[in-house]
Amino acid sequence: MSAFVAELMGTMILVVLGDGVVANVLLTRSKGEGSGWMVIATGWGLAVAVAVYAVGSVSGAHINPAVTIGLASIDRFPWTSVPIYVAGQLLGAILGGVVVWLAYRPHWQETADPDLKLAVFCTAPAIRQLGANTVTEIIGSFMLVLGVLAILSPANLNPETGFPAGLGPFLVGMLVWSIGLSLGGPTGYAINPARDLGPRIAHFLLPIAGKRDSDWAYSWVPIVGPLVGGMLGAFCYRLLWMT
Repeated sequence: MSAFVAELMGTMILVVLGDGVVANVLLTRSKGEGSGWMVIATGWGLAVAVAVYAVGSVSGAHINPAVTIGLASIDRFPWTSVPIYVAGQLLGAILGGVVVWLAYRPHWQETADPDLKLAVFCTAPAIRQLGANTVTEIIGSFMLVLGVLAILSPANLNPETGFPAGLGPFLVGMLVWSIGLSLGGPTGYAINPARDLGPRIAHFLLPIAGKRDSDWAYSWVPIVGPLVGGMLGAFCYRLLWMT
């Protein structure tokens, strides 16, 4: 139960701060309106760092089914615990989407473009080619899981030989920042099925003024791509460092 609650809270924090920065940049008459991709990528990186600091000591702060399943695929996490973690992550992401809606409630009516409202909650491709979009998400998620495992490896996160353990969550946030800056352009870098699906469900359910459909035709891409990429990243880590 403690792991479930931790994953719920951690993922909720991730979405509140991550989708929150998107709302700040995109929604009409927000103080941050138009501040751009650098602000969004930075906000998401910091969101990950805060979430990992918040719950890392309780559940390991997976806050992402691609991480959970990637670790399970290389026997670094028990498969029996995967449903508990994923359920917490998805519910936390839905709640995070609701919190962002509440925080920016006056701005939904002010924002005319329904695509911008949807973009606060979930990703969409710059060029809609579902095969290419899936490959982009695989690559981004591969880099995420491989990078997380490398950063948090004993060789790197050791005060005697590398970084102190307390710096780990910040470095993971820096990794997400880097992925956003380098690979975020084609799809908006979901790299996390819960982060995309949970708020998309919130968008579908909430009484958002002037909203469009929730783009369910695309919704499988930020689920399948990250799961495949996460497992490939985990296998690559095992190949390089565990053989």
